[in-house]
Amino acid sequence: MSPRVLGAIVAALTLAADQANKLWLIFVYGIEQRQPVALAPFFDVVYAKNPGISYSLLSARTDFQRYALLGLTLAATIFMILWLWRSTSKLIACALGFIIGGALGNAYDRAAYGFVADFYHFHVGSFSWYVFNLADAAIVAGVVLLIYDSLFSANSAGTGGKSRDEGASAL
Repeated sequence: MSPRVLGAIVAALTLAADQANKLWLIFVYGIEQRQPVALAPFFDVVYAKNPGISYSLLSARTDFQRYALLGLTLAATIFMILWLWRSTSKLIACALGFIIGGALGNAYDRAAYGFVADFYHFHVGSFSWYVFNLADAAIVAGVVLLIYDSLFSANSAGTGGKSRDEGASAL
C-alpha cells in the first residue's frame, strides 16, 4: 500500500471515529444531561463547547471570526494534504493522516455547530488539564509521530541519507 493511500485511510478513519464518538456522546448517551461522568479520580467525561482552538485560544464568538478560523484550519489541512501527497514514508503518512482527520473533524464541528465539542477532562486536585476530544488526541499523536520521525528516522537531515549508526561508524 502506498503512503498516500495509507495516509488517506488513516485520515478517513480518524474523521469517522471522531464524529461517531461525538454523535454518540451527545445524541445517544446524552452527556450534556449526565455530566460530569467520573471514569477515574483524575479523568471525567464532560460536554464543553469550545468556540476556539486548543485551550480556547483564538475564541471565535462572531460568524466572521468563526469562518476565519475555519478558513485557517482548511488552509492548514490543504498544506497537510499536499505534504501527504508527496510523502514516501508510511510513518509520515500515518502522522499526517491523524492530523488531517483530526483537523477535519474539528472543522466540521465548527462549520456545523459554531463550536468544537470536547469531552475528555484530566485533572489532579485543583489542577485542571484542558478538555479535549478524539480529534485533538489524533492531532497530538500525529505531531508526536512527526517529531519522532524527525529525531530518529534514517533519512533525517544531518545524516547525509545514512542511518545514524552508519553515520557514526563513518567517523
